[in-house]
Amino acid sequence: MELFKYLEEYDYEQVIFCHDKNSGLKGIIAIHDTTLGPALGGTRMWTYDSEEEALVDALRLARGMTYKNAAAGLNLGGGKTVIIGDPKKDKSPELFRAFGRYIQGLAGRYITSVDVGTNTEDMDFIYMETDYVTGKSPEHGSAGSPSPATAYGVYLGIKASAKAAFGSDSLEGKTVAVQGVGSVAYTMCKYLHEEGANLIVTDINEEAVNRAVEDFGAKAVGTNEIYEVDCDIFAPCALGATINDDTIKQLKAKVIAGSANNQLKEERHGEILHEKGIIFAPDFVINSGGVINVADELNGYNKERAYKQVENIGLSLEKIFEISKEKNIPTQAAADHLAEERIASVQRSRSTFLTNELNPLSRLK
Repeated sequence: MELFKYLEEYDYEQVIFCHDKNSGLKGIIAIHDTTLGPALGGTRMWTYDSEEEALVDALRLARGMTYKNAAAGLNLGGGKTVIIGDPKKDKSPELFRAFGRYIQGLAGRYITSVDVGTNTEDMDFIYMETDYVTGKSPEHGSAGSPSPATAYGVYLGIKASAKAAFGSDSLEGKTVAVQGVGSVAYTMCKYLHEEGANLIVTDINEEAVNRAVEDFGAKAVGTNEIYEVDCDIFAPCALGATINDDTIKQLKAKVIAGSANNQLKEERHGEILHEKGIIFAPDFVINSGGVINVADELNGYNKERAYKQVENIGLSLEKIFEISKEKNIPTQAAADHLAEERIASVQRSRSTFLTNELNPLSRLK
């Protein structure tokens, strides 16, 4: 991989390699863009097959956070960390404290939080070395788990998507096929059930399926059957890349809206959905409730204030659907446009300010 060529192509700002011999820390911090503010993005711990794979993942995820934070209306840029190691056996207080010292050395350019393979306890160890960390234990002023806020935002996003597809945001009587019933999706299902939606669920975890059947009267189907069921809304809430050539042929839903990341296997699959007239809620917009909730910790966490901002997810999606319709472009492209325009507007204002500051004659006008 030609690192600097890649950084230039996608306009990254900084990559930091973190190593601590005593604790075994091997980490990569990628900062994509800080136009809107400090980069915010979680710390992922994973057993990568190679160091290059870890680097590519960090870069990809950091860029994704730039778009997610911008589209969510947050005054934060995008960044991400990956730590190479097995989260089940390679964790230690020393490792996360060593990592915390690296974050402290960035003097606020990057703020981290929980992600795949890390939890609040790990953030507490990082907090021993730096204030630039969210997702800590509640006793340290944290919001706790971001899952409830994510679920609430996805629920509101489904309502906005339903309005675009059916003319009303009411979910009463609508059939929603839910792929994956983890902590976020379970809470989302609770909202859907309370509004009168009919649920069809699947999960590789039989216990999670049985819970949804018992609590919400959901109908259970096999993991491969979920794509072809008769439904109004398909909610991918498990793995990514589930919207692909094979599954698109099977789907009968008019709406695709769920909590999973990277739902489209390739960008062209968003174009196919657009051509078919299927409303797709871009995942980095609809599932941004968690990062919105976490970001509120930076101001001293207030749940009411945080959830009020989560409610803007529905409004953001409505705007994205309008752009998609007006420009006749896929909703994913419309979401990118919305995020990029917000960043560009700040860049333009800064450019104008600096030009005026550096030009003495401008002060005489």
